[in-house]
Amino acid sequence: MENKYTIFEEKCLELAVKVVELKRILNKEQHEYNMADQIQRSGTAVGALQKESLYAESDIDLIHKLRIALKEASETKYWLDVLYQTEYIDKLKYEEIRNLTEELIRMLTASINTVRSKAIQS
Repeated sequence: MENKYTIFEEKCLELAVKVVELKRILNKEQHEYNMADQIQRSGTAVGALQKESLYAESDIDLIHKLRIALKEASETKYWLDVLYQTEYIDKLKYEEIRNLTEELIRMLTASINTVRSKAIQS
C-alpha cells in the first residue's frame, strides 16, 4: 500500500493516535476524564488543522490555520506536563508524546516562517 502522507502529516496523525490511546488509558485505569478530554481535544486538533490548512484560501489563511495548530500543540504539551507532574502518566509515556509534540511545534514554526518569507518576497 502506497503512503499518501507527508512526514508532517504522519507526525500529526501519530500524535492524534497517541493522545486517543492515552485518553483510553486515563479513563479506564486512572478514572481521569477532564484532563483526558482536554489533551485529546488539543492533540487531535493539530492534525485536523493541518489538514484544513491544505485548503487555505490565501497565505494569510494558511498562516492563521498553522498558528492555531501551533497553539493546540502547545496546549497539548501543557496537559502532558500536568498529567506527568500529577503522576497520571509515567516518564516513558510522557517523554514519548512530549518529544513528538515538540517535533511538531518545530515543524509548524518552520512552516509558518516559510510561508511568511515567501509572502513577503511576493
